[in-house]
Amino acid sequence: MNRMEPEGRDLFAIADLAKEFGISTRAIRFYESKGLLSPERVGATRIFRRRDRARLLLILRGKRLGFSLRDISDYLSLYDADRTQQVNLLTEKVDERIALLERQRDDLDITIRELREIRDLADRRQAKS
Repeated sequence: MNRMEPEGRDLFAIADLAKEFGISTRAIRFYESKGLLSPERVGATRIFRRRDRARLLLILRGKRLGFSLRDISDYLSLYDADRTQQVNLLTEKVDERIALLERQRDDLDITIRELREIRDLADRRQAKS
Protein backbone atom coordinates (compact mmCIF):
# COMPACT_ATOMS: atom_id res chain seq x y z
CA MET A 1 0.00 0.00 0.00
CA ASN A 2 1.31 3.45 -0.89
CA ARG A 3 1.98 5.47 2.27
CA MET A 4 0.95 8.72 0.61
CA GLU A 5 -2.42 7.36 -0.55
CA PRO A 6 -4.12 5.05 1.98
CA GLU A 7 -6.66 3.94 -0.63
CA GLY A 8 -9.07 6.71 0.34
CA ARG A 9 -9.75 5.09 3.68
CA ASP A 10 -10.83 7.06 6.71
CA LEU A 11 -10.52 4.35 9.38
CA PHE A 12 -7.67 2.00 10.20
CA ALA A 13 -7.18 -0.87 12.61
CA ILE A 14 -3.95 -1.03 14.59
CA ALA A 15 -2.86 -4.08 12.56
CA ASP A 16 -3.40 -2.14 9.31
CA LEU A 17 -1.09 0.67 10.43
CA ALA A 18 1.49 -1.73 11.82
CA LYS A 19 1.63 -3.60 8.52
CA GLU A 20 1.68 -0.44 6.39
CA PHE A 21 4.57 1.12 8.29
CA GLY A 22 6.46 -2.09 9.07
CA ILE A 23 6.27 -1.67 12.84
CA SER A 24 4.73 -3.70 15.62
CA THR A 25 1.34 -3.08 17.16
CA ARG A 26 3.26 -2.80 20.42
CA ALA A 27 5.15 0.22 19.03
CA ILE A 28 1.87 1.89 18.13
CA ARG A 29 0.48 1.20 21.61
CA PHE A 30 3.71 2.67 23.05
CA TYR A 31 3.23 5.90 21.08
CA GLU A 32 -0.35 5.96 22.31
CA SER A 33 0.80 5.51 25.92
CA LYS A 34 3.11 8.51 25.48
CA GLY A 35 0.17 10.63 24.30
CA LEU A 36 1.43 10.92 20.72
CA LEU A 37 -1.58 9.09 19.30
CA SER A 38 -5.13 9.05 20.60
CA PRO A 39 -7.29 6.61 18.67
CA GLU A 40 -10.96 6.26 19.36
CA ARG A 41 -12.15 3.08 21.02
CA VAL A 42 -15.07 0.86 20.30
CA GLY A 43 -15.00 -1.52 23.22
CA ALA A 44 -11.43 -2.81 23.36
CA THR A 45 -10.78 -2.06 19.68
CA ARG A 46 -8.70 0.93 18.68
CA ILE A 47 -10.01 2.89 15.71
CA PHE A 48 -7.44 5.11 14.01
CA ARG A 49 -8.45 7.93 11.69
CA ARG A 50 -6.47 9.61 8.90
CA ARG A 51 -5.25 12.18 11.42
CA ASP A 52 -3.78 9.39 13.59
CA ARG A 53 -2.14 7.88 10.52
CA ALA A 54 -0.62 11.25 9.60
CA ARG A 55 0.65 11.69 13.16
CA LEU A 56 2.16 8.19 13.10
CA LEU A 57 3.93 9.04 9.86
CA LEU A 58 5.39 12.17 11.50
CA ILE A 59 6.42 10.20 14.59
CA LEU A 60 8.25 7.57 12.55
CA ARG A 61 9.92 10.17 10.34
CA GLY A 62 11.01 12.11 13.43
CA LYS A 63 12.45 8.97 15.04
CA ARG A 64 14.27 8.03 11.82
CA LEU A 65 15.83 11.51 11.74
CA GLY A 66 16.99 11.14 15.33
CA PHE A 67 14.55 13.39 17.16
CA SER A 68 13.57 12.51 20.70
CA LEU A 69 10.01 11.59 21.63
CA ARG A 70 9.90 14.87 23.55
CA ASP A 71 10.80 16.84 20.42
CA ILE A 72 8.21 14.93 18.43
CA SER A 73 5.61 15.48 21.13
CA ASP A 74 6.32 19.21 21.23
CA TYR A 75 5.95 19.40 17.46
CA LEU A 76 2.74 17.35 17.41
CA SER A 77 1.24 19.44 20.20
CA LEU A 78 1.29 22.34 17.75
CA TYR A 79 -0.25 20.23 14.95
CA ASP A 80 -3.64 21.89 15.24
CA ALA A 81 -2.36 25.16 16.63
CA ASP A 82 -0.49 28.07 15.13
CA ARG A 83 1.32 26.87 11.96
CA THR A 84 3.91 29.64 12.30
CA GLN A 85 4.82 28.46 15.78
CA GLN A 86 4.97 24.86 14.53
CA VAL A 87 7.26 25.79 11.64
CA ASN A 88 9.49 27.87 13.95
CA LEU A 89 9.82 24.92 16.35
CA LEU A 90 10.56 22.57 13.47
CA THR A 91 13.22 24.90 12.08
CA GLU A 92 14.86 25.25 15.50
CA LYS A 93 14.90 21.48 16.12
CA VAL A 94 16.17 20.71 12.62
CA ASP A 95 19.00 23.26 13.00
CA GLU A 96 19.94 21.72 16.37
CA ARG A 97 19.92 18.22 14.87
CA ILE A 98 22.06 19.28 11.91
CA ALA A 99 24.57 20.96 14.23
CA LEU A 100 24.78 17.83 16.39
CA LEU A 101 25.27 15.56 13.38
CA GLU A 102 27.95 17.87 11.96
CA ARG A 103 29.81 17.78 15.30
CA GLN A 104 29.53 13.99 15.33
CA ARG A 105 30.80 13.83 11.74
CA ASP A 106 33.79 16.02 12.68
CA ASP A 107 34.50 13.76 15.67
CA LEU A 108 34.27 10.69 13.43
CA ASP A 109 36.63 12.24 10.87
CA ILE A 110 39.18 12.94 13.61
CA THR A 111 38.85 9.42 15.02
CA ILE A 112 39.22 7.82 11.58
CA ARG A 113 42.28 9.96 10.83
CA GLU A 114 43.89 8.99 14.17
CA LEU A 115 43.12 5.31 13.64
CA ARG A 116 44.67 5.43 10.17
CA GLU A 117 47.80 7.03 11.66
CA ILE A 118 47.99 4.26 14.26
CA ARG A 119 47.48 1.63 11.55
CA ASP A 120 50.23 3.20 9.40
CA LEU A 121 52.58 3.26 12.37
CA ALA A 122 51.82 -0.37 13.17
CA ASP A 123 52.36 -1.36 9.53
CA ARG A 124 55.75 0.44 9.46
CA ARG A 125 56.85 -1.23 12.70
CA GLN A 126 55.77 -4.60 11.40
CA ALA A 127 57.66 -4.04 8.14
CA LYS A 128 60.87 -3.35 10.12
CA SER A 129 60.53 -6.61 12.05
